[in-house]
Amino acid sequence: MEESNNYGHQHPLLLLKEHLISNQNGVVALCSRCGDKVSSPSFGCAEECGFYLHKVCAEAPSELNHPFHRDHPLVMKDLAYYKSRFWHCKFCGKHGDKLIYNCSCGLAFHIKCAVFTFNMAQTNFKELEHVPLADPLVYVGNEDKEVDEVAMCFACREPLEKYSYFSPDCGFNLHKKCAELPLRMSHRCHRKHPLVLQFNSERFLCVICRTGQQGGLFYGCSPCGLFIHIECLSPSRNIEDKSHSHPFTLFWRQGTFICDACGTSGNHVAYVCVTCDIMVHRECILLPRVIKSKWHDHRLSHTYFLYREYVKTLNCIICHEEVNAEHGNYSCSKCNDIFHVNCATEDEDSYVIIENEDEEPLDISVNSMIVLEWNDVGEAIVVQHFNHIHSLRLGDKASEYDNKCCDGCLLPISTSFYYCSQCELYLHKVCAELPKVKHVWHHRCQKPLVLTSNKGFRCVKCGHTSNAFSYKCEECNGYTCLRCVIALTPGARTCPGHKHNPLFFYKDYIGQCNACGEDDKGMFRCKDCDICLDVECFSLPITVQDKCDEHLLSLADHDDNNYSESRFCDICEGSRDPNLWFYHCEHCDTSAEVQCVLGKFPFVKVGSIFEEEQQHEHPLTFVKRTYYYPNCKYCDKPCLDFAFECTKPGCNYIVHASCPP
Repeated sequence: MEESNNYGHQHPLLLLKEHLISNQNGVVALCSRCGDKVSSPSFGCAEECGFYLHKVCAEAPSELNHPFHRDHPLVMKDLAYYKSRFWHCKFCGKHGDKLIYNCSCGLAFHIKCAVFTFNMAQTNFKELEHVPLADPLVYVGNEDKEVDEVAMCFACREPLEKYSYFSPDCGFNLHKKCAELPLRMSHRCHRKHPLVLQFNSERFLCVICRTGQQGGLFYGCSPCGLFIHIECLSPSRNIEDKSHSHPFTLFWRQGTFICDACGTSGNHVAYVCVTCDIMVHRECILLPRVIKSKWHDHRLSHTYFLYREYVKTLNCIICHEEVNAEHGNYSCSKCNDIFHVNCATEDEDSYVIIENEDEEPLDISVNSMIVLEWNDVGEAIVVQHFNHIHSLRLGDKASEYDNKCCDGCLLPISTSFYYCSQCELYLHKVCAELPKVKHVWHHRCQKPLVLTSNKGFRCVKCGHTSNAFSYKCEECNGYTCLRCVIALTPGARTCPGHKHNPLFFYKDYIGQCNACGEDDKGMFRCKDCDICLDVECFSLPITVQDKCDEHLLSLADHDDNNYSESRFCDICEGSRDPNLWFYHCEHCDTSAEVQCVLGKFPFVKVGSIFEEEQQHEHPLTFVKRTYYYPNCKYCDKPCLDFAFECTKPGCNYIVHASCPP
């Protein structure tokens, strides 16, 4: 062992030659700068105070002008600078809790990652002599690490087993070919400037594979905004696809093209089928030919072009934008609906690939009712619903049932409906016709949802507590109310509360709801105006009955009454926002806020039983307390309004409806 300077430590340091250094308690020592396990060559405190430094960490400069990041210098800083910030190394992707190299543009690197890659760029392979060159068939890694951690190259993010690689004790995993990458190179896809090896600090899209990955290295031309993953530098010359009868051949381009498989633009590299005269992205060669999507009830088939007379609309069912049928798309031969390729396949959980196209599809959409009698125009006027013992008859005068609600969605009867002449049961026609089993695009589980009824639940989509019909997921036990299922059914939707129709649901749109004023993601939008509605407000009852007025109150989206500068709610007597939707009586000029009219639990019937997923051992009844106000078992405050009360005689359990049961 030889002496060295102390590198800021109060005691002298010694250069230690042992392969693996342990502290005085026999535990493997950690470097005081990078926090990793200490192995030779490293420095240790001569006084044995527990201070250790890797030699590479000790000799690291305070500022590093790195060839892979030419815009700014990397400055060594203590992680206390990052105390309240979440960060990870932009090279290896792992976290740390000691000193780091930091850049003014926000990049952060472990000390060893920055120095190691600096030596790579300078071809200082003498600095890497302590790193063993491993056989590609030999597993190198620590037992306490996950296999996928040691299986990927830090530079190109490709599996290591294909090549020889560097795997030092300090934890790097690097292909030999990646350690020897040139700093600059010319490439046929970009002849204007050379490509420079640099840190992949952002999720830039590769011009070859059109995907983004964070971390590692890539080649790029910053002035032109062009980036290529290391593994994409030499794409395959020929690719065969079992779903296409001819091979695809690589074709380098300096300009843009329209992919005949997905209908979007591409540049720099394409694959062509000279027999069929089609040009596609590399990743589009392997597009599935037939898929089953949660967005549609039938199978969807991929085609490179589609005659216009075969589709009833050229708007994508998902994004509602026009689909160019002269390029690739997914379409349904039964419904003539059409989808953008990228819309249909962007979410891997929303579709499955049909491997055996000749196999007859399994029809899961079992009807909920049997038609017993038809009228002369083909309407089902008498039906038997699976959830009711009596037959139901088609009603023709909804106005006679103004005070009745549909038992399926608990919205007022205002459109075509079925009713039972022997008992109090009403179902909107659209609710009665829903299938027993249904896939919905907005539920993540793969299993279809099953129609249930008369079970108290909380909707996973809108959050409302209800005891109406619902769709239950047998995988996660989540419930979705019929209002959300119907509203989010793909396609154009009609909203009686809006003068323009139809409205379309945009699942990724973030905006402010015109009805309630709340910000949300996923909105119904009108193409003729700027109106936005969230899922809950889209399904608001058009008319309601309330004790504040003898007439029905109607939903209004604007206020023309100028009797005062500020509007007031006739229920709570507070001021209301005139820009938000409200309920109004034309006869009495009564106006009230939506939440005041509907209350906290508009979709629960008093007296209904809640059995599932309750913390209490017995079933609970939804009640409205009008006398004898016992204390809530959860918050110990009096139950003055809606509550859940135990149905078992002698059990005094009761909780507020707003408290966890």
